[in-house]
Amino acid sequence: MTTPNDPLVIFTPSGKRGRFAVGTPILTAARQLGVDLDSVCGGRGICSKCQIQPSYGEFAKHGVTVEDDALSEWNSVEERYKSKRGMIDGRRLGCQAQVQGDVVIDVPPESQVHKQVVRKRAEARDIVMDPSTKLFFVEVQQPDMHDPTGDLERLVKALRDQWDLPHLEADLGVLATMQPILRKGEWKVTCAVHLGDDMFSPRIMHIWPGFYEGSIYGLAVDLGSTTIAGHLCDLQTGEVVASSGLMNPQIRFGEDLMSRVSYSMMNESGAQEMTRAVREGMNTLFTNIAAEAGIDQSLIVDAVFVCNPVMHHLFLGIDPFELGQAPFALASSDSISLRALELGLNLHPAARVYLLPCIAGHVGADAAAVALSEAPDKSDDLVLVVDVGTNAEILLGNKEKVLACSSPTGPAFEGAQISSGQRAAPGAIERVEIDPVTKEPRFRVIGSDLWSDEEGFAESILSSGITGICGSGIIEMVAEMRLAGIVDGPGLIGSPAQVGTDRCFLDGRTHSYLVWDGTAEGGPRITVTNRDIREIQMAKAALYSGARLLMDKFGVETVDRIVLAGAFGAHISPKHAMVLGMIPDCTLEKVTSAGNAAGTGARIALLNVAARREIEETVKAIHKIETAIEPRFQEHFVNASAIPNSAEPFPILETHVTLPDVNFNTGSESDSASGGGGGRRRRRRG
Repeated sequence: MTTPNDPLVIFTPSGKRGRFAVGTPILTAARQLGVDLDSVCGGRGICSKCQIQPSYGEFAKHGVTVEDDALSEWNSVEERYKSKRGMIDGRRLGCQAQVQGDVVIDVPPESQVHKQVVRKRAEARDIVMDPSTKLFFVEVQQPDMHDPTGDLERLVKALRDQWDLPHLEADLGVLATMQPILRKGEWKVTCAVHLGDDMFSPRIMHIWPGFYEGSIYGLAVDLGSTTIAGHLCDLQTGEVVASSGLMNPQIRFGEDLMSRVSYSMMNESGAQEMTRAVREGMNTLFTNIAAEAGIDQSLIVDAVFVCNPVMHHLFLGIDPFELGQAPFALASSDSISLRALELGLNLHPAARVYLLPCIAGHVGADAAAVALSEAPDKSDDLVLVVDVGTNAEILLGNKEKVLACSSPTGPAFEGAQISSGQRAAPGAIERVEIDPVTKEPRFRVIGSDLWSDEEGFAESILSSGITGICGSGIIEMVAEMRLAGIVDGPGLIGSPAQVGTDRCFLDGRTHSYLVWDGTAEGGPRITVTNRDIREIQMAKAALYSGARLLMDKFGVETVDRIVLAGAFGAHISPKHAMVLGMIPDCTLEKVTSAGNAAGTGARIALLNVAARREIEETVKAIHKIETAIEPRFQEHFVNASAIPNSAEPFPILETHVTLPDVNFNTGSESDSASGGGGGRRRRRRG
C-alpha cells in the first residue's frame, strides 16, 4: 500500500508517474504503471533488457528535485554485468535499482519492448545537384630532380589545370597520407574536394589511388525536440541511400523545450549534459544509418542540420539561458559552417557541417528549412504551413510577404503526457472510428493494415499486441469522441447515462472512455481520460492560436490552403484536425501533407549550395511574430480550447460533419469542464 509520502517515480518519455514504497525495484514500478520497459530474465540481472537512465537535479516541470541517493547503491549484479558485457556510464538495471527518493527515470529506446518508428521519411523531390563536395580524377606530374616542387603543389596544379579549380589547400591528414597514395595510383588519383564557402577556403578532403569507383555521402539531419532523423544522400546522384531516426536523448531532461532551458538554469552543468547527450545521440544515429547503407562512416564528408533555436544552441554547446526570457536573444541567427570534429561527430575527419540560419528566438533553422522546402514566398495563393511537433513552427505567406512564429504545443501530439499514450511503434493505435449510435470504437494499429473489427485482425497483431495510442491516433480519437457525442464542446466526457454507453465510466471526479480492454490476455487497458482531453485541448489551442495570430497580422480571416508538415503531419487526417480545431477552417481538399518538410529543406541545402544562399536571403525577409508578447494570443488560446472553438465559426467544416450539441457540465464538475471559457490555463514554450 503506497502513501502520499512515498517517493514519486516519473518515467520519460511516457510521462507516466506514481508513488512507490522505498525499496521498490524500478522494473516493478514500471510494470505497475504500464511503462514500456523490457525484461526477459525475470529480474535476475542477466538479460540487461531493463536498462534505465536516472536523471538527477532540479526538474521544475515535474516539481521534484532528484538527489544523488534517489536510487539504491550500485550492486554486485550490476557490476558483474557491466564488467562482462559493458554498459553505458550512468545507466542502471531496472530490476536491481530500487526507489529511495523522488526520481526521474528515462527508458532508452533499446530498453523499450515496442521500438520507436520515427516517421520522418525522405520525401521524393527533384533537386538540382550542386553539392559542396565533389570528386575529381586527375593525373599528376611526377617529381623531377630539376623541379623541386612538392607533391601537394603538383596535385593542386593538376586540379587547377585539368578541372579549372581555384587554388586548393589541404588538411594535415591529407598531407600525411598523400605521398604513398600518389605512388600507389601511379600518379593518377581521385580527390574529394570541398569547393569552399564563406567560412572555409576550397580544399582537398580525401585522396584515393587511381580511379575511385565508389561515392561520397552527405547527411541531412532534422534535430527535433523529440526525434532526430537523418537522411544519408549520395553526393553524386542525390539518391537517399538510407534513412534512420531515434529519440532525442535529451527527453530525459524534459519533454518540451522550456523544461530543458529550465534544467540548464537550475543545474550548473545542465547545458553541458544536454549537449553531450544530443551529440552522443547523433553519433549513434550516424552509426546506424551507415550500417543500414553498408558504407564506412568515413565516407560521409558533409552534413546539414536543421533544428529549433534551443536545440541549435544545445547542439553547438551554447547555454540556451537567453532563450528562456524576453527578448529571446539568439547567440547567432546566421547560418554556421563548422568542421564535424569541432562537434565531436564521428564522420570523415575533414567533414564539414552547415547549420541553416534561425529566423528568430523561437523560430529556428527547422522553420527556415520548411520555408526552403515549401517556398511560401513563391506562392500565388495564401498558404499556411504548420510543422506539427513538440514546438510547432508556423509560416503564413505568399509572394507579398511571409510571417512566421512558433507555438508551444508541448508533447501531447507525440503521445506523451497521455494516459495510454506512446510513441509511434508497432501496436500503437493510429486510426480510429467511433459509431455515433452505439459509441463502439474500431481502430487500426501500426503494423497491421486491418481494422480491429475485421477478420484476421487478431492474427495480424500477434507479434505486437495493442499497446497504446500514438500522436495521430489521439488526434483522431478525441475528434471521433466529439463527433460521436462522447465529449462535449468544452471538452468534458459524459457519464454512461448522458452518452448512452457503459464504455464511459466514472474515473475520480470525471469520466473516462474505454477504448480497449486487453487485461484478460495480459495486455493493457486503454482508456481516454478527461485529463487526456485537457492535454490535447491545450496542445491544439496553442497550435491554432499561433496560426490565427499570423492571420490577424496578415489581415485575413481565411487562408487558401494549408500544408501539414512534421514527424507525423503525413498521418494526420485533415477532417479530424479541423474537428479538433487544430487548424483554421479550410476546404478539406486544400489541406495537404508535406511530410517531413524540415528534413526535405535540409536535403535541398545539402545537395545544392545555391539553395543555402537562397534561404539565407529568404530568412532575412521573413517577418517574425513572437507569440509570448502578443496580447491576442491568449484570447485566441481561450477560444480555441473548446472543440473546435468557442468563438469562431467553422462553416466549411459544417458542410462535412454535424457536431452533436451536447453539454455534460451539470455544475458539479465546473472546474474540469471549463473548456472554452476558463479553468486552469498554462502556457508551454516548446
